[in-house]
Amino acid sequence: MQSARAIGLVRKGISSLRTNGWRITWRKAVALLRATDNYRPIARQPLFSEAELAEQRRHVFPRDIRFSIIVPLYNTPERFLREMMDSVLAQTYGGWQLCLADGSDGEHGYVASVCREYMAADSRIRYRKLPQNLGISGNTNAALALADGEYIALLDHDDLLHPAALYEVMRSIERTGADFIYTDESIFHKDPRDAYIAHCKPAFAPDTLRSNNYICHLTVFQRSLLDEAGLFDPECDGSQDHDMVLRLTEKARRVAHIPEVLYYWRAHGGSVAGSPDTKPYVVDAGVRAVEKQLRRLGLAGTVAPAAPEQTVYRIRYAVQGSPKVSILIPNYEHLDDLRACLTSIFEKTTWPNYEIVIVENNSTSPALFAYYEALQQGHDNVRVVTWEGAFNYSAINNFGARYCTGDYLLLLNNDTVVITPDWLQEMLMFAQRGDVGAVGAMLYYADGTVQHAGVTVGLGSVAGHPNRYVRRGGSGYFGRLLYAQNLSAVTGACLLMPRAVWDAVGGLDEGYALAYNDVDLCLRIREAGYLIVWTPHAELYHCEYKSRGLDDTPEKRQRHLDEVRRFRTRWAKVLEDGDPYYNPNLSTAGEDYFFNPTVGQYDAR
Repeated sequence: MQSARAIGLVRKGISSLRTNGWRITWRKAVALLRATDNYRPIARQPLFSEAELAEQRRHVFPRDIRFSIIVPLYNTPERFLREMMDSVLAQTYGGWQLCLADGSDGEHGYVASVCREYMAADSRIRYRKLPQNLGISGNTNAALALADGEYIALLDHDDLLHPAALYEVMRSIERTGADFIYTDESIFHKDPRDAYIAHCKPAFAPDTLRSNNYICHLTVFQRSLLDEAGLFDPECDGSQDHDMVLRLTEKARRVAHIPEVLYYWRAHGGSVAGSPDTKPYVVDAGVRAVEKQLRRLGLAGTVAPAAPEQTVYRIRYAVQGSPKVSILIPNYEHLDDLRACLTSIFEKTTWPNYEIVIVENNSTSPALFAYYEALQQGHDNVRVVTWEGAFNYSAINNFGARYCTGDYLLLLNNDTVVITPDWLQEMLMFAQRGDVGAVGAMLYYADGTVQHAGVTVGLGSVAGHPNRYVRRGGSGYFGRLLYAQNLSAVTGACLLMPRAVWDAVGGLDEGYALAYNDVDLCLRIREAGYLIVWTPHAELYHCEYKSRGLDDTPEKRQRHLDEVRRFRTRWAKVLEDGDPYYNPNLSTAGEDYFFNPTVGQYDAR
């Protein structure tokens, strides 16, 4: 097993070297080792004590729900098969049936013998030997034909369930009424107690799911949803679960996430968990699955892999029409920064329909005012307006927005520099959707490390930037730097939103003169029912703190404390509940997605 893992890692390393070069490959290897060292001691701690598991077995729920656990079999190694079935038999909630459809070939006759042995010992096990292998979707559909439970649970033939998996799902159904439930999972080689990494997932996020099947395991859903969505699609074999989860969540009335590691994904030489590049067809199948959803939802666009040999996807939605974007830039004194910012916009931006409104705020430099004059004479889409009040970032932007005539409003700092020419298209294609209220970009420090890849509420004192300082080209926690996703907030240093949404929420709160106004804006946008999207495909440099400096005076520090107090008071419930796009098992002390050893999974319940 260890040799299979080593071979898989070597192959992935060689592939990464060819694609990314040695620097990025080295950084990815170091990140994996750090995450492994962080999680391994925690994996050895039981999620529940033996006394708690015994209490679960005695517990009687008000509803008597039967779960049909669906397992397609194909040439399953005997040890894996027995361990999988033993993990089902160990469930503390007994209302289940195990439905096995076996497409194994003649050289693996022991699969049928083992299944019949277990079936003879427990009447809840149902087994069917198929006349031929029907493929992963066909075999799964055959197992579904054996099921009569109210809820369906999907289990791979070489993976394991935590003993409390169904019990915790049952608790979630009882508490939330959910018709679609998923859990966190860990990846192991030989024994779940030696798992080397846990996937601590966010709450349901449609853009994240479209980009990557982060839901994965354990997935449980009401049978009636399957009746609406249809059976597994052989055209998506390899990413059939991604296709199914997309279809089911389109129909689901309530999706619930259980932030507990209740599923153990076995990594070995032939598994996707062990070495994704052993199954390249999986990536192509994932592209088809996402393309099918776009067609179902009437969304025009194209789908392609977001990274080589990884099941993450880049969706390019077609921008409808030619809407005008108003780029709003406050400025104070910084001639060189503003010139660099505007030059990058003029020289690189491929979106033709934009205007720039610069809000001048108490500068005194003659050279700067001469530049303003030259700008307006040389560019008919540039306008400079003057804010004569004291510095207040929110008030300045609210003032400048009155002069903007675009369909979309882009808040942009004067110390940013455009990298990708199609940055506006990459943001517009999300902002044009009726369910999206704001879009953020990938921002780098001058040294090429990540400055902003979205904002997590509750990280640090109030809010922070996860994956900060990862080198450009790095993938981040479970590939999160590679694909567009839903988050709670994005920075106002580069934030695009429909003008109608800006007007509806009342712009920026002027009670935040400098800090947290953008996070507050995004939370109010979410409160109004919209999604926030961050995309890594719109890239800029951002020299943070260059324009207004750090909070290095007593007055600035007091202002910061006042704004922290204002934010904590207004969004106390959000801070108490935790950011839904983060995970309660992850540390809020840092920005590197490390598992929190002081909280543990017990408190996550």
